[in-house]
Amino acid sequence: MSKLKFIAAAIAAATLGLSTPAQAEGRIRIAEQYGVTYLLLNIAQDQKLIEKHGKQQGLDITVERTQLSGGAAINDALLSGSIDIASAGVGPLLTIWDRTHGRQNVRGVASLGNFPYYLVSNNPKVKSIADFTEKDRIGLPAAGVSVQSRILQMAVAKQWGDKEFNRLDKLTQTLPHPDAAAAVIAGGTEINAHFGNSPYQEQELAQNPNARIVLNSYDVLGGPSSSTVLYATEKYRNENPRTYRAFTAALAEAAQFATANPEGAADAYLRVSKSKVDRALLLKIIKNPQVQFKVAPQNTYGLAQFLHRVGVLKNQPASWRDYFFEDPAIGQGG
Repeated sequence: MSKLKFIAAAIAAATLGLSTPAQAEGRIRIAEQYGVTYLLLNIAQDQKLIEKHGKQQGLDITVERTQLSGGAAINDALLSGSIDIASAGVGPLLTIWDRTHGRQNVRGVASLGNFPYYLVSNNPKVKSIADFTEKDRIGLPAAGVSVQSRILQMAVAKQWGDKEFNRLDKLTQTLPHPDAAAAVIAGGTEINAHFGNSPYQEQELAQNPNARIVLNSYDVLGGPSSSTVLYATEKYRNENPRTYRAFTAALAEAAQFATANPEGAADAYLRVSKSKVDRALLLKIIKNPQVQFKVAPQNTYGLAQFLHRVGVLKNQPASWRDYFFEDPAIGQGG
């Protein structure tokens, strides 16, 4: 090779190297929200399971965590590149899957388990969603987007028809779970209902004698279902295959631990979350037969069909596999 050709080849190689970004293997930034539904992430943090599974692949993983409230904030953070793994309800996942279809291609990574969500009211006159009036206000983590909001819309559609699915949206207000729960427990505030999650919904029922369950998410969705899920961009998954595998393996181990050791799971939650929730109440939640720690998504497709039917989703998923990445770790879902 002539000297001139050698120099040209070296410049081309250097240019190629500059234009190809280096893979960021070994770093994962996770956003979570409030509540026991994030228990598997708490266990993984407490036992350093992501780091453990990374080392098994010869990889040192730095795990960064942040806490946000509401699916809208979570989705914005994911699309801005501030986080790598988002955690929110199925509603926000379907919204961002639809929004990024054919572009960033955001899909689900795994489920954080099946938990029933309760719509709780402290208004003695409210016994069903049909009893809500203009005087009521329902706290939600993200009005119009969160899984609680979408399940409420699904319940409303069953009550009054699909064309009326957003009939109660005007009564909803975006609030973090701790704030909405405090309002329902105290009473006498504008927020007299909360569509929340554990442990807040159980605390409301235990601490306010007027609090009652108006709606159970399982009744709307037709049985146990994944309430909270994890999701990521296609780019992150493709560029960080070993980190991604370590993360899903850690989740699977955390699910096995929570199922086999409720006491240890409760202690991990208390250590990581710094929550002041009563340990006996926490154990009651974890041992609830309706709570199931599974990383495979369960019973999510009905909500997806509903949201497409009422025009919330432009793209119609053929099955749950359209909005979840294919991964042996999650096996057979739904």
